[in-house]
Amino acid sequence: MTTRARPGQKGGKMKPTPGGSLVAVIADTDTITGFLLAGVGQVEKGKKNFLVVDNKTTQAQIAEAFKELTSREDIAVILISQVVANDIRHLLDEYDQLVPTVLEIPSRGVPYDPDKDFIMVRIKKMLGQE
Repeated sequence: MTTRARPGQKGGKMKPTPGGSLVAVIADTDTITGFLLAGVGQVEKGKKNFLVVDNKTTQAQIAEAFKELTSREDIAVILISQVVANDIRHLLDEYDQLVPTVLEIPSRGVPYDPDKDFIMVRIKKMLGQE
């Protein structure tokens, strides 16, 4: 059994999560395929821990998936491709929970830009570099 902090808990107390915690992914088809081949994907009772974003996926669908994944107690980390993150930047800028931790990752063919990564921006502000 693993433990993890939940939003709203005081003092960094950890709540046990039976069966462990999952990594979730919101990204393009190629990125999702790689993570699924690595064993990250899970579908249980109609709930998936990933969202494949393509040219038919709306910003509202991405935002809904992000909100759903951040509210799940079995998710510890959410990986989101930076291209997709740009579509819901307002939600990422407002997100202030420790768990699940949200990390931006590069997409195939699109270089990672640390100046757009909300975590890197926060770190620079804390260090007085911005």
